[in-house]
Amino acid sequence: MKRVLMLLASGVEPLEMAAFTDVLGWANLLGDYPVELANAGLRRKIVTTFGLTLNPSFLLSDLDVGSFDALALPGGFEPSGFYEEALSEPFLATIRHFVEAGKPVASVCVSSVCLGVAGVLRNRNATTYHQEGGKRKNQLLETGARFVDRPVVVDDQIITSRARHCHRSCLRAARKNNQRRKRRFYPQEDALRHPRP
Repeated sequence: MKRVLMLLASGVEPLEMAAFTDVLGWANLLGDYPVELANAGLRRKIVTTFGLTLNPSFLLSDLDVGSFDALALPGGFEPSGFYEEALSEPFLATIRHFVEAGKPVASVCVSSVCLGVAGVLRNRNATTYHQEGGKRKNQLLETGARFVDRPVVVDDQIITSRARHCHRSCLRAARKNNQRRKRRFYPQEDALRHPRP
């Protein structure tokens, strides 16, 4: 079973969480391999962008992040306090852990700014939601990322997307990227499906 950790910060946008919960939930239900999506936050109760109260399943401090195979990062709203937790050292250290371990990391909307602040996008291609005036785009550039104005950008194991409505494109990119990685996770099955002459 593959395990995916989704980090939740106060101010997270529920529709951006759904990009992960729905896709991975359906993959677990109908896919070839079981997938567990665990969500964690810095506190037991968080408030989303428009006042929905959530209770993360786990506290990040209680988890062994090394036991997870991938990281999911939904974005959020600055006026709702998203960056206070999303740019905290526990979140940034978790991001660095996954990237340094070579594990897949997927971000939606402005959570790619968190990747940049964590220092993992330097000289890498990435995208973000870039509102009028380009505030988030400029924040991403300031971290050393190479901004690419596309709905979804894949640079090695890091997938960034502009907004939650890009989740279908993100899923296609993840599937394409996963075909290559799947051979690494399940080499014996790949050999059975694609025997060499």
